[in-house]
Amino acid sequence: MIVDIDSRKVVGWEAFEAESADNAAAVIRRAVLAEGLVDHPLVLHADNGRPFKGATLLETLYALNITPSYSRPRVSNDNAFSEALFRTCKYVPDYPVEGFEGLQASQRWVLEFVRCYNTEHRHSAIRFVTPDERHCGADRDILAQRHALNQAARDQHPERWSGKTRNWDPIEVVSLNPEREAEITPVKGTR
Repeated sequence: MIVDIDSRKVVGWEAFEAESADNAAAVIRRAVLAEGLVDHPLVLHADNGRPFKGATLLETLYALNITPSYSRPRVSNDNAFSEALFRTCKYVPDYPVEGFEGLQASQRWVLEFVRCYNTEHRHSAIRFVTPDERHCGADRDILAQRHALNQAARDQHPERWSGKTRNWDPIEVVSLNPEREAEITPVKGTR
């Protein structure tokens, strides 16, 4: 699966019999074409697995103007967006814990998961809109409507509210691994 970290939308996916650079390149090409992003500068962040560093995939990335980015060595969880997506995937009630009957069964399951995830799953990190709503820009109007509804309810029944309404401002900036501000703690006895 390929996830757009800004919208959390799964923009490309496939299930194959085996992992390979050729298969990864095919999924990436389809995703770029489907999203209309040919010749747009993109960054693809992936783990350090062999398929993602293979010559076939690298040639595809360069041909599509995609900059490769890789996980830090010996760090398996530096992409919180992918980790969250796969955790959601594994906790769906119909997740096949015992595995799939075959390739077609896995493809059908992933197709339905991606459809539900993109169009029905209200994602907490993007203010409870769906990835599709954020991806197409509809989130701003939805969040403004929610804010107005909450504010009207608060104005009508202030006794039911202990503080402000929920923050319905759209998320403006999304970063893969944002740099944390350095915490400066003065050492006792120094100036």
